[in-house]
Amino acid sequence: MDIAGSIALVTGANRGIGRHVATQLLARGAATVYATARNPDAVDVPGARVLALDITDPASVAAAAQAAGDVTLLVNNAGISTYTDLVSGDLEKIRLEVETHVFGTLAVVRAFAPVLAATGGGAGGGAILNVLSALSWTSYQGATAYAAAKAAEWSLTNGIRLELAGQRTLVTGLHTGSVDTDMMAGWDVPKNDPADVVRAALDGIEADALEVLVDDASRQAKAALGLDPSAVYPQATPAAWTGTAAG
Repeated sequence: MDIAGSIALVTGANRGIGRHVATQLLARGAATVYATARNPDAVDVPGARVLALDITDPASVAAAAQAAGDVTLLVNNAGISTYTDLVSGDLEKIRLEVETHVFGTLAVVRAFAPVLAATGGGAGGGAILNVLSALSWTSYQGATAYAAAKAAEWSLTNGIRLELAGQRTLVTGLHTGSVDTDMMAGWDVPKNDPADVVRAALDGIEADALEVLVDDASRQAKAALGLDPSAVYPQATPAAWTGTAAG
């Protein structure tokens, strides 16, 4: 996948990772970058073409696909974190996270898959980058709803990768730990520079990578998938509750 000369659409391009994606795509020679957001007035990416797009609104998704019918690279970045837990949290906030990360992302993929098939021609059906998370593979109290939604989006990414292989569309999943964006402003944890995260993601696309693991947090989370849950969540074992080994 060559970024130079590509025609890209980036969801959630008004801030954070999405804005960096749009900016770096232009710097790498993308012919056109559609920078989208629910509020297009909030998008400030010099050189980009701004479109309104609410990924949870079917009419908005359809209108964007109609307006950007020449896209060869789709970047699904739009997301939300409500900092909600699954058992004690507001169910409507949990639904919003799932609606955004899973059904919203899927709606955009379904709308643009035929576009990518048509614009790719004989050389292949373009590419899709899904911005995922290290929390696709682990959970964190205080944001367990986000982790559940990202886990589902990871599975969605694997599913569409299989389904779109027939039209030669590259599907890349980006996994990263905490990133220094507005979404993470209230968390006092080490954070990646979003510019570095995006640089790794775009390098991965150009290398035809199916998966990009940006940092130790994402690499460790994936490696832990093969462990017993007691090794990953020791605080959730009966031994931790009683202070003695279970008998």
